Amino acid sequence: MSGKENRVIDPKCVIVALDFSDSGEVMELVSGLDAANCRLKVGKELYTHCGPALVERLVADGFDVFLDLKFHDIPNTVAGACAAAADLGVWMVNVHALGGRRMMEAARAALEQKSHRPLLIAVTILTSMGESDLLEIGLSGSAQENVIRLAKLAEQAGLNGVVCSPLEVDVLNQLCGETFGFVTPGIRPVGAQVDDQKRVTTPVDALNAGSDYLVIGRPITAADDPLAALQAINSDIRQSFPITA
Repeated sequence: MSGKENRVIDPKCVIVALDFSDSGEVMELVSGLDAANCRLKVGKELYTHCGPALVERLVADGFDVFLDLKFHDIPNTVAGACAAAADLGVWMVNVHALGGRRMMEAARAALEQKSHRPLLIAVTILTSMGESDLLEIGLSGSAQENVIRLAKLAEQAGLNGVVCSPLEVDVLNQLCGETFGFVTPGIRPVGAQVDDQKRVTTPVDALNAGSDYLVIGRPITAADDPLAALQAINSDIRQSFPITA
């Protein structure tokens, strides 16, 4: 993850969320994308339908894959799952910060033993959850207060960063170290539908706040021309930020 001073944006900061259940649909979409201009996210639905073979195929095709399974279990089980993800060749894997410090430390230690070590990040509070949702599950305080607490815990456990809403990135930048990174879903280009996200912002605004990577699904995958949609987003980003080689 890059530092936050003198912001230089990764040319593959857009992570396309593959929210599908069919490998054929995935490969049709991916065949029209450029691995030099984006990364891919494989989540629970797709992974449950298609398994590790699809992840390995995407990696073999040159794509950096964020395996978004939000591991949350006892420390030993999560450590083993993260090690298995590393064996698939993924670029990034995540756990749920609500699993606690020992779980996150076990995951980090497991990856430190691997020759191929993916980035390890933690989910804080899902962007679909508002404060009334948090109260229902017994988490007092605002969404931002809960995110801050969990992000600091993840940093103390030695993780590379967190998944959080773009609306929380600015304050986290002030509280976490410069090498601690932020992966932000809830990204919607200007004019796009919000869908089921409650805490959203535009790609450029999220990067201005300090996001490192932007998870974008339906604005790209449901577009009539996904490649054109991706190129339009990247063009907006390049007009506002220097891009690394």
